[in-house]
Amino acid sequence: MTKRFEGKLAVVTGASRGIGYQVAKGLAAEGAHIIAIARTVGGLEDLDDEIQAAGGSTTLVPLDLMDFEAIDRLGASIYERWGKLDMLVGNAGLLGILSPVGHIDPKDFEEVMAVNVTANYRLIRSLDPLLRAANAGRAAFISSGAAHKCKPYWGIYSVSKAALEALVRTYAGETETTSNVRANLVNPGPMRTAMRAKAMPGEDPETLPHPGELVGPIMDLLSADFDETGKLYDFPTHALKDFAAG
Repeated sequence: MTKRFEGKLAVVTGASRGIGYQVAKGLAAEGAHIIAIARTVGGLEDLDDEIQAAGGSTTLVPLDLMDFEAIDRLGASIYERWGKLDMLVGNAGLLGILSPVGHIDPKDFEEVMAVNVTANYRLIRSLDPLLRAANAGRAAFISSGAAHKCKPYWGIYSVSKAALEALVRTYAGETETTSNVRANLVNPGPMRTAMRAKAMPGEDPETLPHPGELVGPIMDLLSADFDETGKLYDFPTHALKDFAAG
């Protein structure tokens, strides 16, 4: 039986744990070759072991997404080896600190914006030609309800995710009629991840969905037969949401 993503190539950022780890495993199980990106080498090696044990394949890329020139080199390397890219999962992100806006240190603000926004812009810039070269280039980026709720003390994270949504929606509009690329966003909601534990240290993680539960919906967004673009998949409500025209 042919696997769903047989012969496809996927870049997954933040692949050493949490949502990225689970999505990488899921895509590999369906036949995709995974270019797994993360700072944590040990986590990448664990992922590689699991994927290979299940008969899949990976290329491990230990990379700090704040190294923007390395992101440029990534695109060049993928082009030289494969000539195209079928899927991009922009999952890596930082929470930053929970603080009144006026008390946020500029260094903390710039770091979160660099990873959550600028790195994804640089990924799009580097990988867009490769996605366009595929028969059906697909991109999914992990956002958050924080982009819309704008809760007190969550400013740095909320701002970065709102900017990410604007970036991806703009990219989706630019590619909708000029290519076969489709780009969408995902709101995982409260989920059993290290980031959630950092934000809510008193919360029982067993009361939250496991990141593995998000794999199926994300793979649906990455399928060649999924033609929607510029939408937000909201996992808590299992709804594909449009954005109000403005």
